[in-house]
Amino acid sequence: MSDLTKLSLSDARDGLDKGDFSAVELTQAHVQAMDSHRELNAFITEVPDLALERAKEADYNRSHGQAGALEGLPLGIKDLFCTEGILTTAASHILDGFTPPYESTVTANLKAAGAVTLGKTNLDEFAMGSSNESSYYGAAHNPWKKQGDPRNLVPGGSSGGSAAAVAAHMCLGATGTDTGGSIRQPASFCGIVGMKPTYGRCSRWGVVAFSSSLDQAGPMTRTVRDSAILLSIMAGHDPKDSTSADMPVPDFEAALSGDIKGLRIGLPAEYRPDNLNSDVAALWDKGIGWLKDAGAEVVDISLPHTKYALPTYYIVAPAEASANLARYDGVRFGLRVEGDSLDDMYAETRAVGFGAEVKRRILIGTYALSAGYYDAYYLKAQKVRQLIHQDFVTAFENVDAILTPTAPTPAFPIGENSDDLIAMYLNDVFTVPASLAGIPGISVPAGLSNEGLPLGLQLLTKRWDEETLFRVAGVLEHAAGFSGLPSDGEG
Repeated sequence: MSDLTKLSLSDARDGLDKGDFSAVELTQAHVQAMDSHRELNAFITEVPDLALERAKEADYNRSHGQAGALEGLPLGIKDLFCTEGILTTAASHILDGFTPPYESTVTANLKAAGAVTLGKTNLDEFAMGSSNESSYYGAAHNPWKKQGDPRNLVPGGSSGGSAAAVAAHMCLGATGTDTGGSIRQPASFCGIVGMKPTYGRCSRWGVVAFSSSLDQAGPMTRTVRDSAILLSIMAGHDPKDSTSADMPVPDFEAALSGDIKGLRIGLPAEYRPDNLNSDVAALWDKGIGWLKDAGAEVVDISLPHTKYALPTYYIVAPAEASANLARYDGVRFGLRVEGDSLDDMYAETRAVGFGAEVKRRILIGTYALSAGYYDAYYLKAQKVRQLIHQDFVTAFENVDAILTPTAPTPAFPIGENSDDLIAMYLNDVFTVPASLAGIPGISVPAGLSNEGLPLGLQLLTKRWDEETLFRVAGVLEHAAGFSGLPSDGEG
């Protein structure tokens, strides 16, 4: 039955349709995989009994001709999505014991389509991080290891638990959220596909907020086709979210035509600095060749304001976080640390409940929004953000998609960058610009470093053009032929 965990989501869907196995058998296989990979700490909360109960319901629905698009397919849910009756923590101590009485729109869509929830995956606290080391529940571990090096590696962040779970075949796919690269960067580190839709494509309702103008839910899977399948269900207009786009959801799976002849692919000069990792640079060159061989035309482009993306992000995102996290005060839900007064209770609860990285970003954001500094920092950052957006608008007048590396390096050992915040923040240098511009992006596993670690290539398209994104990504995936499996470091 363990062989069932080797299936892609689309193959598992087809197998269930043909009756090759049951949803209960498929779910049991993944529950067993979760048991055997508990050292990865990929899940904060596991719900095997609930999963098997829903799998039984799925088998009943199938036998009565009532199968949904994802009927009986077991998934992991990032613990940033509120799930009715299931503990939701955002990987923070301050949400201890919070069990929502409602379901996020994205997970409600998956549930309505018949998906089976295996549990809630680990993440950086409140999605603030690039390595999954800031989680109150401990770091998630990457299932991959360097050749000849037994040290545990980070899975990336903030959606590190989802990436690790998918890479280790503990679930067929998982949800993630991407604020500055938190789906795409861990996907690159773990050798899976990670896709960030256009901002507004998926509802943010019921997703614990980090930065409201940047947060966007997306799928994390082992293949591009699986990503297209999940996004088709996750996406859609939601009147409960004012930033949700009222527009039809295309059939993303149908976009995988395998034909990109005549498409123009942009190569931004700013993404190839002099100190670019040699393995990453070599893989980018291979990716360029693969798309050329498939009939695409490669075009050099410029995104001149790219160098301002990280500083802009680290003003805008913390500013919005400082406002969003003000609701955690010990009064209404989660942790409460009693004090001598109401103000004292607020202070004590937040001091104990928030971790170091969350406190750091709240302080940065509060400073940027404070009297006398709002114009100098936050307002200026918003103006630069618009320039970054305009760079992409101009580029897409001449190209259909953009190809870049996803991350500047492969995964690094846990603890290696913990004391170097700049090095940690630089992990998102290639992903942040697209987040600021609100455009869709996808990371496709395309090769291995010299030390045997996975590397991803990133594709970007204009807003609302996920169909072209999947079309090119499918061709890139086929050309790369990535079939690597996590190694234990002994090779």
